[in-house]
Amino acid sequence: MKLKSMLTSAFVAGMLSATAFQGAFAADDTIKIGILHSLSGTMAISETTLKDAMLMLVEEQNKKGGVLGKKLEAVVVDPASDWPLFAEKARDLIEKDKVSAVFGCWTSSSRKSVLPVFEELNSILFYPVQYEGEESSRNIFYTGAAPNQQAIPAVDYLANTEGVERWVLAGTDYVYPQTTNKILKAYLMSKGVKEEDIMINYTPFGHSDWQTIVSDIKKFGSAGKKTAVVSTINGDANVPFYKELGNQGIKAEDIPVVAFSVGEEELAGLDTKPLVGHLAAWNYFQSVDAPVNAEFIKTWHAYTKNDKRVTNDPMEAAYIGFNAWVKAVEAAGTTDTDPVLDAIIGVSVPNLSGGYSTVMPNHHITKPVLIGEIQADGQFDIVQQTAAVVGDEWSDYLPDSKDLISDWRKPMSCGNFNVVSGKCGGKGS
Repeated sequence: MKLKSMLTSAFVAGMLSATAFQGAFAADDTIKIGILHSLSGTMAISETTLKDAMLMLVEEQNKKGGVLGKKLEAVVVDPASDWPLFAEKARDLIEKDKVSAVFGCWTSSSRKSVLPVFEELNSILFYPVQYEGEESSRNIFYTGAAPNQQAIPAVDYLANTEGVERWVLAGTDYVYPQTTNKILKAYLMSKGVKEEDIMINYTPFGHSDWQTIVSDIKKFGSAGKKTAVVSTINGDANVPFYKELGNQGIKAEDIPVVAFSVGEEELAGLDTKPLVGHLAAWNYFQSVDAPVNAEFIKTWHAYTKNDKRVTNDPMEAAYIGFNAWVKAVEAAGTTDTDPVLDAIIGVSVPNLSGGYSTVMPNHHITKPVLIGEIQADGQFDIVQQTAAVVGDEWSDYLPDSKDLISDWRKPMSCGNFNVVSGKCGGKGS
């Protein structure tokens, strides 16, 4: 067994949990948390819902008695899909608003923009979206999927069930798609896929003219081998992309698309009929059949006063991160960063699939992997679900990463410990 796997297994065997505390509000005090999501710009299509979800979670927690007997107060800011502005807004939340933790960011560009701020000011960010890995910060909790919890299982599904042999890796031109596709290319070639059977394409945020690119995909898929598109296209560019697939008659049975950034929220703005049968890989779908999910959806509809508002995977990640933070604060007896960082490792909280997610020493969490087929109503038919998978922050398929682990427990407290050399390489980000 690889040392990385042995260390993970040893931790899972010794998982800890804390007992939640509920108390009456202190009359003259609140605990502030920051909400850092784009409410305008190209990413607002995805991020606005996370702001609403966080406000709902705060309201529900306050109904239970708040945290440490104090009422939670959400401070909402709009970084407007502007990556440098994320860092400025994060600094204001921590220094001026005195928030105890921040919940936010979507793109890896925004997360990498704020990371030095959280490390410098020793605050905590809960990041709720799938990402490319290759990072582990003491001050960030990655509650979205790492590549081994989404991208690689999706590729395996297509290869094993659809017989896919040619691969189009199509993404938005920024950190997450570039690094994810680097990992996927290395993984596919390790499985015997030839380089000429991998096509990689990047487009800017908000890209709208997809006619030529979709035509190229169609041509690439006409070589006599089963072809699929692995999409890391983000934001509102998905709307014209899927529309053009329909315009050019590309159906799921011909060239299936598996998306990592298209969920129920994005589909709500699309004509889904031409997309039926295309896929998405996430760790949660609204269609999950579990009592805890039914209750969450009911609460969401009541909060938004709209029974047509959908739920999605990043909402579940926000739900898990928020509840883990609450549990760790109650266990630590304080919102101070260092005691919370110590208390949160090993905390387990319910996910929305009927199981539990655990915060691991690498600041990632355990998550099941779900593959879903798009239905005409904009929901997903779940065609595969795995047991809980531990997020791997450093890819086993990249030469510079394969020997690295992260463990933020003392005395190691290292984000990129090399298991071969026995040395810590630095902060881990």
